[in-house]
Amino acid sequence: MPSASTPDHVAAPATPPDQPKTNAARMLIGVIVGATVLVIVMLCAFALPAVKGGPHDVPLGLAGPQQVTQAIQGRLPADAWEVSAYPDPQALQNAVKQREILGGFVFGADGVTVYTAGAGGQQVTAAITALGTTMAAQQQVKVAVRDLVPFPADDPRGAGFTAAALPMIIGGVLPAVLLLRLFPGHVNLRRRLAGVILFALVAGATVAAVLQYGFGSLDGDYWFTALGLALGMAALSVPFLALESLFGMAGLGLGAAVMMFLGNPLSGMAGPHWLPSGWAALGQLLPPGASGSLVRANAFFDGTGAGGPVLTLGAWVLAGLLIIIFADRRSARSARADAA
Repeated sequence: MPSASTPDHVAAPATPPDQPKTNAARMLIGVIVGATVLVIVMLCAFALPAVKGGPHDVPLGLAGPQQVTQAIQGRLPADAWEVSAYPDPQALQNAVKQREILGGFVFGADGVTVYTAGAGGQQVTAAITALGTTMAAQQQVKVAVRDLVPFPADDPRGAGFTAAALPMIIGGVLPAVLLLRLFPGHVNLRRRLAGVILFALVAGATVAAVLQYGFGSLDGDYWFTALGLALGMAALSVPFLALESLFGMAGLGLGAAVMMFLGNPLSGMAGPHWLPSGWAALGQLLPPGASGSLVRANAFFDGTGAGGPVLTLGAWVLAGLLIIIFADRRSARSARADAA
């Protein structure tokens, strides 16, 4: 019985001539939309804190006749100023130096004396000074301004300290990326970890030396400042390695983006009380903000207020170490399973 003849080959369905154009159009639209979203995210991350910036829950002290201090306290916005009364000027000055308050006013027979701590935050210091000057003008008395904790004379505006947040973030990302290139694979995980810790110590000492002795931007004990900077860089590098050990380079990239777009603008290097309270709290929980607060405490306030930032940065380092240990053991079990 004759069988039906079959063709030697089956022709593939023809691709519609307009399909390549459609794919190219979709890719173009995707690039445009993605780039636009990225620009908006960057705009919100860097511009919104500046737009919404202002005094938020700033601790402020008053000293003088009770009738005057009570009247002033009732006039100040509660969401901007947390006002405390002090029995005498000396108690108020001590509170400024111990970081209980960021500044204060003393009302006396000779006028109004404004006490500030410039190293505690330039923008808040300017706001306190302006407020005191306005009060003196309203009462038609003289005003005197005294900065109890100023920045060093070589950098009176604290420009070097304020600009240190972004280099610290780059100092956390760069060694992680370089060590991943030099020592790839899970077999080198511990070697990479040792490398980032060593880099943090060397870079912390170097950056502290440049800021303190080169730029004149920092005061205080050099070694405490250097160790604080090293801890801050380790709190970035170790979690970056941990994210890469779990999710590959995509995890490291995501971590770097979060620190760049959130950690940097919310770091509060110019003073955390200038940000809205929720944003300020978030910024101080991220390594750039905690590292800046630690350097501020060590360099200008003899370590007062350093405990919280040390705990925060230590928690980031510990979390990164635990994730790396987990990834290392998971890799070892996978290697043994493959060998079996």
